[in-house]
Amino acid sequence: MKKTGLFVLLLATAAWAQSGAEGNPFEAPQGTSPTTNSFPTQRVQTPTYADLYCAGFISKQTLPDANFVAGGLQTPTTTKFKTGDMIYLEGRGYSAGAEYEVVRALRDVNEYETFPGQAKMLKQAGQPYEEVGRVKIIDTRNKVAIGQVEYSCDGINPGDTAIPFAEKQAVTFHTPIHFDRFLPASGKLSGRIVMGKDFDSVLGTGHKVYLNIGANQGVKIGDFFRAVRSYEVDLKDPVDSLSFKAAVSEDTQKKTPSVDPTMFTKGNGPVIHVRDLPRRAVGEIVILSVTNTTATGMIVFALEDVHAGDGVEADQVQ
Repeated sequence: MKKTGLFVLLLATAAWAQSGAEGNPFEAPQGTSPTTNSFPTQRVQTPTYADLYCAGFISKQTLPDANFVAGGLQTPTTTKFKTGDMIYLEGRGYSAGAEYEVVRALRDVNEYETFPGQAKMLKQAGQPYEEVGRVKIIDTRNKVAIGQVEYSCDGINPGDTAIPFAEKQAVTFHTPIHFDRFLPASGKLSGRIVMGKDFDSVLGTGHKVYLNIGANQGVKIGDFFRAVRSYEVDLKDPVDSLSFKAAVSEDTQKKTPSVDPTMFTKGNGPVIHVRDLPRRAVGEIVILSVTNTTATGMIVFALEDVHAGDGVEADQVQ
């Protein structure tokens, strides 16, 4: 019995020594990729008709606004028009049966930057537009054309611009994949989220975002981009940076850590190098429409809040 126990002990010792020579059998060798089983599986939200036709866009070129909504059947009592309503359109070139898209040039009444340099970046990107609805011309016998609202994304207002309607290209999806949250930068096409729809700054699955890259850079409808964020960005954020200033140690720690490079917290122990923390992916975006210099995307998968100002990078699944 003792011999048997000794034999088992010797075998275990030999196995331990061999595993020590080859590395920890429960860890991936250094320099190799982790198993995809540890990655969450994407469950993407497919864009609906409303997502495609109500997403809005940013245009470097200001759209002509000679054709616009003049009012409706109950003007001036009614100022918001919806699906099924009759509206009047000023301008030229209308013909019975023609369809027009109603868009609205936007301005941010708050004039608040959600990230440093946003105002300058938006000015470079162009004019934001909301897609408000679609109207079909039913009569052109008067000085103003008469149309019927076929679809409304929001209340159509007097003064909104009418432009010729164009069908949107359908978006196709890749098969479900495991999402590598800490995938290093690939060197592929990258840009930034300059604004969220309705000027939202904190976004999630289903929200629309506008990127400062477009067809001139090779962006196409149906492309996928991952939204990414570094911890150095959090360090520069006026709100998120407050957490870096808070104490990160326990009272019982003999050596307390400090944060570099700002040294918000003083310590006599290890230094946390924020710039060395990994870049993390916070979500995935599919492109719904493009202009030469900008793109409209929809967040189809989010692991946490996506922010205006986050970086984007062409996804390697393409």
